[in-house]
Amino acid sequence: MTAYEERLNTAILTRLSYFNLNMMVDLYREMGSATAIIEHRKDLRQIVPEISGKVMEALGDVETVRPRAEEELAYDESHGIRAICLNDDDYPARLKECPDAPLMLFYKGTADLNARRIINIVGTRHATPYGEDLIRRFVADLGMLCPGIVVVSGLAYGIDICAHRHALRNGVETIGVLAHGLDDLYPPHHRDVANEMVKQGGLLTEFMTRTNADKLNFVRRNRIIAGISDACVLVESAAKGGGLITTRISKDYYRDVFAFPGPVGAVYSEGCNRLIRDNGAALITSADDFVKAMRWDDDAKVAAARQAGIARTLFPELTDDERKIVDVLRQTNDLQLNIISVKTALPMGTLSSLLFGLEMKGVVKPYAGGTYHLLQ
Repeated sequence: MTAYEERLNTAILTRLSYFNLNMMVDLYREMGSATAIIEHRKDLRQIVPEISGKVMEALGDVETVRPRAEEELAYDESHGIRAICLNDDDYPARLKECPDAPLMLFYKGTADLNARRIINIVGTRHATPYGEDLIRRFVADLGMLCPGIVVVSGLAYGIDICAHRHALRNGVETIGVLAHGLDDLYPPHHRDVANEMVKQGGLLTEFMTRTNADKLNFVRRNRIIAGISDACVLVESAAKGGGLITTRISKDYYRDVFAFPGPVGAVYSEGCNRLIRDNGAALITSADDFVKAMRWDDDAKVAAARQAGIARTLFPELTDDERKIVDVLRQTNDLQLNIISVKTALPMGTLSSLLFGLEMKGVVKPYAGGTYHLLQ
């Protein structure tokens, strides 16, 4: 199986699974690759007896959609777009663990989709001067407190575009998640910002070219915004809105959710205030609040831990599975539980128990946001 063959087959399945994504993702995880699914599509019931009739019916159209998939990959190749499959190493590890992760992503940009720290900033399309000022100060301060952080949003009017613009102004990489293919841009007024983002961040979508920015696609893209991030920050929102959808998905994905409060009675603060009141989000008023809540101000904490320290030169005797965890954290420290699970191939339940044991041994330390730090 060549890399191109797998990309092509994944593109075919992406085209076929628009209305049956979760079922196709489950099948993909079980079979191990798109190529395996397509090669065995006629006898899949013998391999996976519980496969749904809808998926079997969709797989009957493989050859019909193959030319469209070939055309897509040719377009991507000629326009500097990376087609990233679910099994690829550069697929966002945070998103990979989500049950409805896209089989394929299309990406144009420079930012690392697996950067150490990624957050999303979302909110109303009708940002007020109050909300814009919050973002201006928050992003500027965040860039200084957390060098290398990546800011994600949806490139929409209001809070989204404000977050992208201030990230660019402060040298912070920023990624826009789109509700259509990379051959177009909606809204077109944001094209200049998008062009800058490709050089200092990127544009990301699950949709092939010639896909319209339909209403349903905006809802679907919100799960990617939530899934690739460590935390969600809601700046302004009415009682209902896309930002609240992203906060709900973030909670479902066990991400941390924060919200800036606003004036009582203000239309575009109502959603934030209610979310905080109902314990759906932690209240923050500054980047400093956020960084402390996420325990990302860890340099001083780690130094103090070393001084007070674990007085040892070697780790205590570890089991093979514990050693797997330690080796992963040695390569990249401060990882979330879901990412450690991906890199060690250990189930979440088993991993939680092992991490608790390592904490008791003084090997790792848990931080807010589901992050684990290797003490060494």
